Amino acid sequence: MKVRSFIFISSVLILTDVGSSCPSNCLCHHFSKTVDCRNRGLLEVPSHLPAETQILLLSNNRIQKISPSAFTGPLSLKVLDLSNNSLSVLLPSTFKGMRHLQILNLTKNIIEYVDNKTFCSLPHLKELDLSSNKILSLPQTLGNNTRNITLLSLKHNKLQKVDRLLFESLPNLKVVLFKENYWQCNCQVFGLKLWLENFLYRGGISDGVICATPENRKGKDLLKIPYELFRICPYTTSEAHLHYSEHRSSLKYGHHNDHTGDGSRSHCEPKPKPRPVSLRHAIATVVITGVVCGIVCLMMLAAAVYGCTYAAITAKYHRENSHSPPGKEKGSVEEKEPFKSSLA
Repeated sequence: MKVRSFIFISSVLILTDVGSSCPSNCLCHHFSKTVDCRNRGLLEVPSHLPAETQILLLSNNRIQKISPSAFTGPLSLKVLDLSNNSLSVLLPSTFKGMRHLQILNLTKNIIEYVDNKTFCSLPHLKELDLSSNKILSLPQTLGNNTRNITLLSLKHNKLQKVDRLLFESLPNLKVVLFKENYWQCNCQVFGLKLWLENFLYRGGISDGVICATPENRKGKDLLKIPYELFRICPYTTSEAHLHYSEHRSSLKYGHHNDHTGDGSRSHCEPKPKPRPVSLRHAIATVVITGVVCGIVCLMMLAAAVYGCTYAAITAKYHRENSHSPPGKEKGSVEEKEPFKSSLA
């Protein structure tokens, strides 16, 4: 019995040791549930991670791709650092099964494109750092399960535009970073301008969108470009106009918005649009001025009629006075009475 008990206990210890074994060339900290594989020259994500691992550090390696089975198993990862590797493609199944992940760091890779399903399996994701890659474009949404993202970093990429729908699909976003991209400050980013002003009004934090093109706007902050310069941009729905009008008097940058638009369109073809607010104000001013001038003209006309009437009565009086009999004196009371009565 003693031998059997010893064998059983030994087997349990061996299995426990295997189940919680640390990958070669990595350091495992069981107390903090961290696996540290930084600066190891790894070409792929290590397999057989301890089941209790919550923090996995893989930065400064040479990982080029992630196997679909890399993160399968009973993992409960909350933090994954893949920064400074050689990742170029993120497949829709790359992070499948990582339902507990909260922080994902993908900085300093060579990612060019992000699929709209890449982060769909990360319902608890809060911080996503995509800075210092080669991303040319982003989808209109990062997936239905990304509504909890509070921080999104897009710095140091090759983005020229981003659809405002992407940010509207992230209602809990608190911080968004844009700098060092190739922003085209034309109609393509007008929707982003509207969204960003509203985002800042609600207390959001951003480093701003600095224009790269066209040449006359290079180096300028998108938020400080007057709305009048976007007047040729096409209009979409009236909701965008109403959405902005509610806040335009309170916006931090104090611009006057005469137009609404959608930065998601790739062309800036002019089309019929409602008259801008400034023009309506000008028309109202002209109408008021016309009414005032009309009243003044009526008063002048009335004065002229009164003057003509007065002159005619005065002339009549003088004619009658000049043909009166010799016995009467000029200016007598009898002669003045008809004049007074005629005026009355």
